[in-house]
Amino acid sequence: MKVTLSIIKADVGGYVGHSDVHPALLARTDEALAEAKEKGLIIDYCRAKCGDDIALIMTHTKGTDNEDIHHFAWDTFEAVTEVAKEYGQYGAGQDLLTDAFSGNLRGMGPGFAEMEIEERKSEPIICFLADKTEPGSWNYPLFKMFADPFNTAGLVIDPSMHDGFRFEVHDLIEEKKIIFSCPEELYDMLVFIGAPSRYVIKHIFPKGKDEPAAVTSTQRLFLMAGRYVGKDDPVMAVRCQSGLPAVGEVVEPFSFPYIVAGWMRGSHHGPLMPVGMQQDTPTRFDGPPRVVSLGFQLKDGRLIGPRDMFADPSYDLARWKALEMAEFLRRHGPFEPHRLPLDEMEYTTLPAVMEKLHERFVPLVGDERDF
Repeated sequence: MKVTLSIIKADVGGYVGHSDVHPALLARTDEALAEAKEKGLIIDYCRAKCGDDIALIMTHTKGTDNEDIHHFAWDTFEAVTEVAKEYGQYGAGQDLLTDAFSGNLRGMGPGFAEMEIEERKSEPIICFLADKTEPGSWNYPLFKMFADPFNTAGLVIDPSMHDGFRFEVHDLIEEKKIIFSCPEELYDMLVFIGAPSRYVIKHIFPKGKDEPAAVTSTQRLFLMAGRYVGKDDPVMAVRCQSGLPAVGEVVEPFSFPYIVAGWMRGSHHGPLMPVGMQQDTPTRFDGPPRVVSLGFQLKDGRLIGPRDMFADPSYDLARWKALEMAEFLRRHGPFEPHRLPLDEMEYTTLPAVMEKLHERFVPLVGDERDF
């Protein structure tokens, strides 16, 4: 069966500040999703969230970039925004960058990751939702899942994976893409994906196949709005087993709370902390950044689940490490490397502060050092 999995997310109002989503907003989202299923627009759905972002996880048969699906998501987020305004939620509708829907969600604010696949006899899929970080935060775990034999034993011992995978990498600044064949082009790929603020893994394909094994959202809000309106809070879907990384190999990279950009005001580096769905509310310094993992078995388009993958106590050590790393970075205050470098602060509020002082800078004359 050919089925499309769509994850579409948006921040349409935070409770309190940027830390959570009010139950009234979630209830309105549930109503919209139930109505869409009843009308036959979608096969199945799961309403999820991470921090102050609401995610619509949906299955349907309409393919990717479908106008009806995207229009439904836009209408849903607009309706939920009205509830957010009624309850005085912070940043109500902040991810809705335009006044009206226009064909699909590209350039409109909400993030989305979609894949159309031929459903296998058993189709395990894991959906990842992150808060207080950027799309490039998926580069590290995707590299580990699909290219690192120290993480994924199947790359060594499974004949169906031994040849490797193809990685589609997007340049978000120049709006270009390139495909790397790994492992033979692994070193070339690392030149780019090691700079996650610009180069982002969009799709991963098994060699010889056009169906994706993984897909991410790559929307950058500041590139669309021309100003800082909030962090991108990306989503990702990864298929597992039977020629693809096993479930345990897919979640294993998150046992290390690696450093990502985002956190407070989208302007700081911090550890990405894997948490269960009951702990997805970033509070300390609006953080630290966190990720939840929802596991499903897909059957005839039905989402059997979710299973809360990071609620496992075996991730407790990763959480403690994340807290220790967060404490270490917080002690740096406004100094790098906690604060992002200036070239990554261009679309934050910092340039407005710097501009006020611009005229006070004067040229150095010779060896003059008297101030």
